[in-house]
Amino acid sequence: MSEPPIDQDEEARLRELMRLLRKADARAGQEDVLVGEFHIPRSRIPERHLMGVGTLTRTEVAVMRFLGWGRANADIATLLVISENTVRVHLNNMCRKLELDGVRELNALAGLLFHPLS
Repeated sequence: MSEPPIDQDEEARLRELMRLLRKADARAGQEDVLVGEFHIPRSRIPERHLMGVGTLTRTEVAVMRFLGWGRANADIATLLVISENTVRVHLNNMCRKLELDGVRELNALAGLLFHPLS
C-alpha cells in the first residue's frame, strides 16, 4: 500500500515544525545554568539533579568543583582554608540535597559538571 499524497500546505507546516525543533535543540545545547558562581552547560546537568544543584551553597559548590578536578579532601580543606571534617560535612550535605547514594556518586557528578573537556 502506498501512502496518500501530502498536500503542499501540510508539507510546508511539517518543514516549519522541523526547523523550529532543530532551532530549539541547538539553543538548548547552548544554555548555561548558574551553579554557585559558575556557568555550567545545561547539557552537563542530569535532569534529576537540576533542582538540587540550585540549592547548593557557595562553599558546597567550591568543594564540588575541587572534587570534580580530582582533589582529595585534605587538598580541598587546605585550598578553602577549612578543616577536613568540614569538607566531609559539605560532601554529606550535597549528597542529601542531590539525593545521591554517597560520595562516589557525588564524585562522578562533580566530574561531569566541572572537569574540563579539553
